[in-house]
Amino acid sequence: KLMPDNAHKITDGNTKDVSIEDINKNDMVLVKAGEKIPADGIITEGEGFINESFVTGESEPVKKSVDDEVIGGSVNGDSIIKVKVTASGDESYIKQVIELVRNAQKKKSKTQRFADRAAMWLTFTAISVGLITFVFWISAGREAAFAIERLATVMVITCPHALGLAIPLVTAVSTSISAQNGLLIRNRTAFESAGKITVVVFDKTGTLTEGEFGVSI
Repeated sequence: KLMPDNAHKITDGNTKDVSIEDINKNDMVLVKAGEKIPADGIITEGEGFINESFVTGESEPVKKSVDDEVIGGSVNGDSIIKVKVTASGDESYIKQVIELVRNAQKKKSKTQRFADRAAMWLTFTAISVGLITFVFWISAGREAAFAIERLATVMVITCPHALGLAIPLVTAVSTSISAQNGLLIRNRTAFESAGKITVVVFDKTGTLTEGEFGVSI
């Protein structure tokens, strides 16, 4: 959703609207005012202010001119620029961010591994108790349908799959919500350990803001 659907590809001096899937490295594209840049590239003509807030979190547009790099998905300001594509598709910056989030979702954290082990033992316990219930009622002389009904009741009540499904779902949702708010989780184990952090050290280039606009006189 961060990327535009189409791009203005320049071929032999003529501009043609094409799908961004048809944009390749070294292609020239025209980006009009207010449009999203279709791919990573370098400005070859024109200058203006580019809104890169979806990457940097900074709401103030950044001035770009010839030979400056631009990121696909960022929004062009009120000027027209020409961009030479340097990376598209899987090589683009936004695609790498998406892969980073997807890989983080695949990696199991300590909590998820613990939940998997607990779900495994809960499954063994539920099956064992269910079989014991079935054998008990059969031994007590009740018909098979009655014993199977009690077996199914035990299995439904214990519901061993719920624990195994809940943790991965929470993991995927939390990672996605974090990414939407500008927090990219590369390692879930380290992210869980962040709860024990007591001191945060910023170097001289660290930028600290409250995220609130204000007027200074």
